[in-house]
Amino acid sequence: MTRKLVPSSSPYAPIIGFSRAVRVGNFISVGGTAPIDSEGKTVGLNDPAAQTRQCIETIKAALEVAGASLDDVIRTRMLLTNIDDWKEIAKVRGEYFKDIRPVDTVMEVNRFINKDWLIEIEVDAIIPEKS
Repeated sequence: MTRKLVPSSSPYAPIIGFSRAVRVGNFISVGGTAPIDSEGKTVGLNDPAAQTRQCIETIKAALEVAGASLDDVIRTRMLLTNIDDWKEIAKVRGEYFKDIRPVDTVMEVNRFINKDWLIEIEVDAIIPEKS
């Protein structure tokens, strides 16, 4: 089975040694995606909705490079530094996934590498086999 790596533009990727996504066969795993732009700058300071949107757009782009789309997502994990932000974040998630309806986990974490990040999102996707 082939393994395809989708690189990350995160400034932490070369230090830690991670890819944005990995595809093996028809399965794609997208690791913790922070609210950063292509230059590694945090997007949406103190704005959970804007940060969520940035994370999902980054995930969407990584899935496309891997040969998939948001329609192929089967699971999301949303890690928040303040669980009270869940409604605002869920509203944005719903804009992208309301018809796809993957399973989801929402959890609070103490903090991320960058203190300005309010959220990181992970997803798993499976590309349907061609008939």
